[in-house]
Amino acid sequence: MTTAFDTHSYLEELSATIRLLALPTIDRLVQVLLQAYYSGRTIFLFGNGGSASLASHMTCDLGKGTIPAAGKRLRAVALTDNVALITAWANDTRYERIFAEQLENLLHPGDVAFAISASGNSANILAALSFARQAGAVTAGITGFQGGQMKSLCDACVVVPSDDMQIIEDLHVSIAHCVFRGLRHEIQKANHAGAAIAIIQPVPGSSQACLPG
Repeated sequence: MTTAFDTHSYLEELSATIRLLALPTIDRLVQVLLQAYYSGRTIFLFGNGGSASLASHMTCDLGKGTIPAAGKRLRAVALTDNVALITAWANDTRYERIFAEQLENLLHPGDVAFAISASGNSANILAALSFARQAGAVTAGITGFQGGQMKSLCDACVVVPSDDMQIIEDLHVSIAHCVFRGLRHEIQKANHAGAAIAIIQPVPGSSQACLPG
């Protein structure tokens, strides 16, 4: 593929790649994270470089942006944010262990290990996903190219069908926002329904006359 250098060509390539996305795989990510929410599980996000930034960004969106007016909150943690811990594991073991070692402290069966990797072949991503599967977690992620090795390690995976790193990263952000908005809608809808049920059900020992309407 010829790399686009001018604005028009780049945006044309971006638009063409959007049309190639397998949208049901994005919906599948929403469902995986929604199930984690309903089950009270934690989502752990991780990646390298720009993907590390997106892991932090997505954790912020999921942890803060999905908070309902009433009801429980989604648990999301970025494994990319503790520089001291990351460098300690990299220095004392190997860089490929920086995420897997953190998961060994934190991960429980049913939690979600969410990987972000343009290539899908980063050694530390593969190590973390492999550990997560062995630990009984759900594995998910977003990647590019042909999916790399991580695709086969994920229970749910969105692949951006491009071999251009910038196009992949652009669409990773868009996919993260799609997931966030879908998840926020479902969480708010679920908690709104729950609040409505709480309103129409009498408090034990109270009179029906106290109910609205």
